[in-house]
Amino acid sequence: MSVWQLDDELWFPNPRWGEDDGLVAIGGDLSVERLVLAYSNGFFPWYAFHMEREPHWYCPLDRYVIFPQEIHISHSMRQLLKQQKYEVTVNQDFEGVINGCSMAQGRNDEDGAWLGPDIIEAFTRLHGRGYASSVEVWEVTDKAPRRRLVGGLYGVTLRHAFFGESMFSLVANASKLALIHLARAMVRDGGRFIDCQFETPLFKGMGGRHITYEEYMGLLTR
Repeated sequence: MSVWQLDDELWFPNPRWGEDDGLVAIGGDLSVERLVLAYSNGFFPWYAFHMEREPHWYCPLDRYVIFPQEIHISHSMRQLLKQQKYEVTVNQDFEGVINGCSMAQGRNDEDGAWLGPDIIEAFTRLHGRGYASSVEVWEVTDKAPRRRLVGGLYGVTLRHAFFGESMFSLVANASKLALIHLARAMVRDGGRFIDCQFETPLFKGMGGRHITYEEYMGLLTR
């Protein structure tokens, strides 16, 4: 097992040569071109920006995904959806969502925080080029301002897949609402899978499952 040092050339090593935790390479940059190449091959950047100066590139061989048509919506979430208490939108406030993901619950102050200024700038560029999207959850009130951003998620959109990067909630279940909205939109538009990167209780409870890297790349390149 090895960790490769990237240079100025646009390339990634075979992920099967990486570490057991999925770390394959260090270095390179966060240009749009490198990020598109990375996600096209199952890689994503993830590093503690308080401690590391170079991007760390991961590509786990055990992938955790949600197939949009298999999204699990609990009884309580169905009731919340019926109430229409919140408004859900797409790509209306990418900057608000990515900054919300960075700062919610004081995440950016933690030693292991990964969503720092360089990542925010890089994914904002991706969004400007049409390769990244956000889902926003708004609390609507009768007072000014008429609505407040209370949750959402963002990720990379490429090849009929959505590569989830982060989500946040300032009120209960806001991130679940965003994920349900995303899955329903992908079912409607022919999206194949949502890449969750790693298993979490939230993703498991909403229908996530493990697939191999071979299955993952087969779906991505089909």
